[in-house]
This record gives sequence, structure tokens and C-alpha cells, in this order.
Amino acid sequence: MDKQAERLQKVIAHSGVTSRRKAETMILEGKVKVNGKVVKELGVKVTSNDSVEVNGIPLEKEKSVYYMLYKPRGVISSVQDEKDRRVVLDLMPEVTERVYPIGRLDYDTSGLLLLTNDGEFANMLMHPSQKIDKVYVAKVKGIPSPEELKQLKRGVMIDGHKCKAVYTKLMSADRKKNTSLVQIILHEGRNRQVRKMMESIQYPVQKLKRERFGFLTLEGLQPGAHRKLTPEEVHRIKKEYKEK
Repeated sequence: MDKQAERLQKVIAHSGVTSRRKAETMILEGKVKVNGKVVKELGVKVTSNDSVEVNGIPLEKEKSVYYMLYKPRGVISSVQDEKDRRVVLDLMPEVTERVYPIGRLDYDTSGLLLLTNDGEFANMLMHPSQKIDKVYVAKVKGIPSPEELKQLKRGVMIDGHKCKAVYTKLMSADRKKNTSLVQIILHEGRNRQVRKMMESIQYPVQKLKRERFGFLTLEGLQPGAHRKLTPEEVHRIKKEYKEK
């Protein structure tokens, strides 16, 4: 796999030296060197092969960590929020590394979220060429017909983009309450995609949960809980989803 290039300020921030904003200031002030040369531009990208110095001190690469979180509803998939709402890192107070989410789950969606400080790993999983199953279960108002669910596989237009489900299934239906549970598998991860796709066929989502990401499931985790990925899981992900 090719080494992924990342913005210099992001690399400095992930090393734990300072925040990304302060890193940008230090770059502009000429306090950062890449491979022995002073860099004063914010657009510079580096890989793990490059040597970076901040104030004359070589950057030590932070040990890579990989977590799975069962994100509950009412939590932001971000490391900070300007409206001071709860964010995923509030659920992981003992984690000292500067981890960040791989992709997002919206505020009202619960389920499996991965977090890491390994930029190459995150970029690999979010690369458009990957065909990673993201399995969702949606509680919707109404009971869609098989033909309507097939429409989601054929594709619907969302925000000017044709979105397709890989798989759809009506799991159960409550005719008294006029609600149903629908399983949807996507390869994409656009903003509020499941909700918008279901709305496009007139079945608004009342509750939404991501139950699986690739081969990873939430088994053994309660909402709000997290665990480290095992070395075997990390190795399998890198082997199965190495960048194409």
C-alpha cells in the first residue's frame, strides 16, 4: 500500500504536540522543518517516511490505536462541537491518544463507529474504491413493499447524486402501529443517506442503527461503550481492505 500523504498540521496535531490550529500558527512562524528544511506553507503534505521537527524537536510518531464505539443517539461524531453538545470523545475519557472518527454517524443515529489516530488506515477505509458493507437497521413509518425496496437497489436521486443500496430486506412489520424494520446495506457513506433514501420512497425513518461495518459487529458492546480492536481484527482489515 502506498504511504498516504496528510497535511503537515494534521500530522503535528495527531502526534499530540499541540492542536491543529496552533500547529498552523507554528508553521507560518517558521518553527517547523520537514526533512531538515523550514516549511512556512499550510498546504504541504507529508507521509510517515518524512522527518518532521517542531521547534527543533523531532516528532515522535504516536503509537497507532484502533477503537470501536457503540455510539448512542444524541452524540456528535466529532472530537469537538462548537455548540457544546456531547461528542464521541466524551464517551472515551481514558483514551489519551488524539483519535478521530472514520466516517460519521449523524446525531440521531446509533451504532458502530470506528476511531483511530492512524491516518493511512482511516484513508484506506474511506477510499471510494472500497466496497465495504455498512449494515443499517431502520425503523420506519409505514410498511414498504418489495417493489419499493427494490427501487432503493436500482437507485434514487439524493442531492443530485444517484444512491444505491447493495441489499434491502423487510425484517418485520407492525400493522397496528403502521411501522416496520428495514435492513439496508450500503457501500457509500453520504450524509444522512439512509434517511434520505427512505424519505425518497415516502417511508420516513424513526430510528436508525448501524449494526455492522465490514466484518465488525457490535456484539458484546452496550450503547456508549467501546473497545480496542484486536491485533487480529486490525490485521484482517488491512489485508481485506488494502487500498486499491
